[in-house]
Amino acid sequence: MGPSTPLLVLFLLSWSGPLQGQQHHLVEYMERRLAALEERLAQCQDQSSRHAAELRDFKNKMLPLLEVAEKEREALRTEADTISGRVDRLEREVDYLETQNPALPCVEFDEKVTGGPGTKSKGRRNEKYDMVTDCGYTISQVRSMKILKRFGGPAGLWTKDPLGPTEKIYVLDGTQNDTAFVFPRLRDFTLAMAARKASRVRVPFPWVGTGQLVYGGFLYYARRPPGGPGGGGELENTLQLIKFHLANRTVVDSSVFPAEGLIPPYGLTTDTYIDLAADEEGLWAVYATQEDDRHLCLAKLDPQTLDTEQQWDTPCPRENAEAAFVICGTLYVVYNTRPASRARIQCSFDASGTLTPERAALPYFPRRYGAHASLRYNPRERQLYAWDDGYQIVYKLEMRKKEEEV
Repeated sequence: MGPSTPLLVLFLLSWSGPLQGQQHHLVEYMERRLAALEERLAQCQDQSSRHAAELRDFKNKMLPLLEVAEKEREALRTEADTISGRVDRLEREVDYLETQNPALPCVEFDEKVTGGPGTKSKGRRNEKYDMVTDCGYTISQVRSMKILKRFGGPAGLWTKDPLGPTEKIYVLDGTQNDTAFVFPRLRDFTLAMAARKASRVRVPFPWVGTGQLVYGGFLYYARRPPGGPGGGGELENTLQLIKFHLANRTVVDSSVFPAEGLIPPYGLTTDTYIDLAADEEGLWAVYATQEDDRHLCLAKLDPQTLDTEQQWDTPCPRENAEAAFVICGTLYVVYNTRPASRARIQCSFDASGTLTPERAALPYFPRRYGAHASLRYNPRERQLYAWDDGYQIVYKLEMRKKEEEV
């Protein structure tokens, strides 16, 4: 070893003391941190044990309550089923009583005795209608109903084209609008986001009421011309019929409806002035005028030219009427009450004279939401497409021969 070795040893010995002091402090610091962590872990374990005990106690308390709630729910469900069965039975009994005690004819008693308005005749207005088809059916009863969905506002119209593609659905929401929804098929209409599946067809003039009709690829509707109902002009209380081509999106024809002093035909649907209908015989219009503000009028229209071929003054009252439709040349008027209740066909008028009021069935519609804003008959399916307080409903009809007894 050289002379520098003692110096190195002395240097190392001089530094060993500070290093040992630093290591001692580090060990003490680590011990304190570990002790703090152990204390926190112990606290967490205590809290977890306490929460687990509280959860067990809560579960033990809730299980009996859940069992009681389940029993009460089953009891309520059973009671609701019982009440529903009683309501159905009551409705059947009411229908039976109505068949045993039929409603009074739609003509007032004094008119029948004196030959008043019930027997009025105005030239060719009340001549019997000559059927162009061999259709001879009338309604026997409303066999069933199906609620599709809720789309749009309280008033509107949805339908199919009885002469067009069988799957397309046409929806016209509101009583004053200019845009119709067209759905490729019924399944698309029933989807939650149905509007995304629809194409929109905009008409040049807004329609009035819920009396529109899709027939043979055309949209027939009434518009309020300048000076129309409420306008105060020369065309006061008149409406213009529009024939709109749905594919080309153009107006093919238009005509002022040949009746003066138009008023809403239905006492419960005051936004509609002309209600268009289609059946096996073609195109019809239901309306009313100030000349006889108590009863409905019926007109047969030419779907090609919109000309009025024939007109009738019916005995069906306007009061409490909410909608109407035509089947095989017979007008069926549906009545309700102002506080919406159970709708019923209470008056019919056969333009051909084959079906007498005594032989006509007067069935009820199942009670659901409110009142019908529109009813459209599809002769190809023998179904009614109804708009009831924003709900779209399909009624299946049971038919019978007009000559058969009720």
